[in-house]
Amino acid sequence: MTTTRITDVTAVGIPVRDQERALAFYLGTLGFEKRLDAEFGAGRWVTVAAPGAATQLALVAADAVGVDTGIRLATTDAGADHAHLRSRGVDVDAEVLRFPDVPPMFTFRDVDGNTLVVVELS
Repeated sequence: MTTTRITDVTAVGIPVRDQERALAFYLGTLGFEKRLDAEFGAGRWVTVAAPGAATQLALVAADAVGVDTGIRLATTDAGADHAHLRSRGVDVDAEVLRFPDVPPMFTFRDVDGNTLVVVELS
């Protein structure tokens, strides 16, 4: 039996219409850092990540955007991040969801309408 040599998830793709506009949002609004921006075939391969994070988000040029990405981003304070994003004009849920035995969380939409979830980890 052969075992895999895969060791981690390096990047998760997010479809975007305009990579420059998406970069401005992820860098300027979310405070992520650019990890890679290189020519790739006829286009570009662009990745961003939260400072210190191992997993990157690849901003993939696409025509079909506005998807539920399934991506969960970790935070130490969901309430503070919710208020910060709302003050920056980001399309966030009306409030942070708080249920017994479930970490606080909220959903936001990026500039292409893609949904991501911010989850508070203790």
